Amino acid sequence: MTLAPINSSSELSHVASAVLAWYDAHRRHLPWRAAPGAPASPYGVWLSEIMLQQTTVSTVIPYFEAFMRRWPHIRDLAAAEREEVLRAWAGLGYYARARNLHACARKVSADLCGRFPDDESELRALPGIGPYTAAAIAAIAFQRPAVVVDGNIERIMARLHRVETPLPRAKPRLHDLAAALTPQVRPGDYAQGLMDIGAGICRPKAPSCPDCPLKPHCRAAEAGAPEDYPRREARKKRPSRF
Repeated sequence: MTLAPINSSSELSHVASAVLAWYDAHRRHLPWRAAPGAPASPYGVWLSEIMLQQTTVSTVIPYFEAFMRRWPHIRDLAAAEREEVLRAWAGLGYYARARNLHACARKVSADLCGRFPDDESELRALPGIGPYTAAAIAAIAFQRPAVVVDGNIERIMARLHRVETPLPRAKPRLHDLAAALTPQVRPGDYAQGLMDIGAGICRPKAPSCPDCPLKPHCRAAEAGAPEDYPRREARKKRPSRF
């Protein structure tokens, strides 16, 4: 039997419940995460998200732990000299991130009494924080039902709904689909659950569909073609000179 599109409130709720149940049992234990159902430290979430841009989790962990030992509060990081922060960042690359990190710490410390705002638009106004990072902080640290969409979540949405529009044109559609599934309760755990499923199960190649909590709802898995999604634009052939 071919699965119908995911649009009923019942199935939308079942998807979120499946992700949360899986997260409670199988989540990655990362130093910036809180226990399921508990809000995480805004400072820790922000620091980890900035470090994770263009960088793997395994690379980030020791840097995150070193920063937290050295500067356990955002005021401590704000008080540090920029060159000191850049030296501690050495090896992570993309040094604009470190400069923005320090500038953001100083702004939050000086202008916001050392507290991150819980509003996405206010978060985006801070140095180095774009739409994704703002949504991640709002959802994970403040339990706001922000729509968190990274590459892993885009892939899950494309497969779950069997979206035929190729990337990057599909991005707005994938964001809308993610928004429809985002729960009001435990949105941060839900987002992190999707990230973990995308990283360990719904991989770009050789996805482990039998282990996926979303398999009963996945239109691409039902069609036997998960690796065909997300669709990609066909490469244009270069004109021959002969």
